[in-house]
Amino acid sequence: MPTPYRYVTPVPTEAAAGLIAQVYAQIASDFGMARMPLFLTLSPAPEVLAPTWAMLRESLLAGQAPRAAKEVVATGVSLANKCPFCVDAHTVLLHATGEHELAETVARGEKPSDPEHARLFAWATGTATSGQAPPCPPGHAAELIGTALAFHFINRMVSSLLTDDLLPAGLQRSRLVRGLGGRALARTVRRRLPQGEALPLLRGLPSGPVPAWAAGTPAGTAFAALLAAAGEGVHLLGDTAREAVVEAVADWDGEHPALSGWPSGPLADVAPAQRPAARLALLAALAPYRVTDADVAAWREAGGGRSDADLVRLLAFGAITAVRRIEAALAVPAS
Repeated sequence: MPTPYRYVTPVPTEAAAGLIAQVYAQIASDFGMARMPLFLTLSPAPEVLAPTWAMLRESLLAGQAPRAAKEVVATGVSLANKCPFCVDAHTVLLHATGEHELAETVARGEKPSDPEHARLFAWATGTATSGQAPPCPPGHAAELIGTALAFHFINRMVSSLLTDDLLPAGLQRSRLVRGLGGRALARTVRRRLPQGEALPLLRGLPSGPVPAWAAGTPAGTAFAALLAAAGEGVHLLGDTAREAVVEAVADWDGEHPALSGWPSGPLADVAPAQRPAARLALLAALAPYRVTDADVAAWREAGGGRSDADLVRLLAFGAITAVRRIEAALAVPAS
């Protein structure tokens, strides 16, 4: 039976132990799904898995902002990033909130009829280019910014490592299937989860300063941990490769890169032996949907047989480099 996994063999739920098992258990409890492909595909690198889950939980699932509003943001970011897997998943979750017409409207990329949702959707789809704070009450800003940044990271990992299909044969693109899936998840999605319960999973992992926009919030703590953990993947790049990737992302205008001459141009000065790793990291940052079998095979060959864990770490570095750029562009003051 086909699976959505492209390049990584996940740790099965029944074989998970330690931190991986703890993350899986909380996902099953709080998200209502025992097997979520994104988190399974991150499982070879538990130090990336745990803060990714924590960031998602503490921004999207917990807190005071309405869940439907946050799902609009998640779907809008996913549309802007050309991540059909995440668009489909969060269309189902919007159905689960009871907002059936809203779910189908945003799935089509159309403007919601409700003015509040329309403003949030426009903000979410423009977060890579607009540099604006979210149009919401101040008390909700950290959760909405956190949701947007979480999905800028998650979209990149999903597009790099998973196929486009949430369900076999793309069944999730049927409105009937999406509606039924949403109804099955409605009870779990409509619960208001307490904040902070993912933070114990981060003990012993690297971290850093909490950003001003999320000061004093669990989402801020989770984001700081994700920045630190994903940033560790830099060690899989040589010096010139790292500089080329960082410079290309710093110069990025927030739009999708041209099909012609990219990413060869930004990597022209990178040594041939370092180029496969640099190419994967830069693709993950700016065009993850263009990662191919040949890209991964070239990287594995150049590295003498790299592990699944290293692949997750390398892609996470590329993804978080773009997220840092987006966060800086938002220039959001403390709430």
